Amino acid sequence: MLQGLVIPCSALFFMLEYYEKQPYIDRKEDVIMRVGMGYDVHKLAENRKLILGGVEIPFERGLLGHSDADVVVHAIMDALLGAAALGDIGKHFPDTDPAYEGISSIKLLRHVGDLLEEHNYVVENIDATIIAQRPKLLNYMTGMVKNVAEALGLEENQVNIKATTEEGLGFTGSGEGISAHAVCLLMPLVDISDMDYVSNGGCSECGGCCHNE
Repeated sequence: MLQGLVIPCSALFFMLEYYEKQPYIDRKEDVIMRVGMGYDVHKLAENRKLILGGVEIPFERGLLGHSDADVVVHAIMDALLGAAALGDIGKHFPDTDPAYEGISSIKLLRHVGDLLEEHNYVVENIDATIIAQRPKLLNYMTGMVKNVAEALGLEENQVNIKATTEEGLGFTGSGEGISAHAVCLLMPLVDISDMDYVSNGGCSECGGCCHNE
């Protein structure tokens, strides 16, 4: 994973200035920000563990699925894959493949993180919402955030997971299942070696970088 990535601030300012000056026709393959959205739903069933955000939650039923059916991690993976235009979890982890039967979704999330790294993307932030009438999830949120952040090599303040009910409405309100939504923001790693960065002064022109202290 790409952890602790530091970009000198003068380089960042130059990158933004560079992109602002490019005509749209030249920029279409070099999008600065990429946003993804994910959604997943699983049915609640007897004799299944309830796993959300990699945390096992005491409950009389669990989510039914080929893997551990971690609905919020599935939504997060779909958001990340969508933002990078890499398809969805069904493409990468088909439910017809016995290799993924009962597998931890956190393990699959690590693989998604590796795919993003291979395609030169870093995750800026993730925001996810779990929709469940029961059980109450507030006490488990910290563990979920920690698990997702660790799987992707992120700081915990880059991941937000929250929960809500639908006031007894629909299939989640009746307790038939649990759903989750997620959005994310990716940034591409930009190679500035072919830009005229040095001739623009580089770090020597930046008063805010720690290198100039």
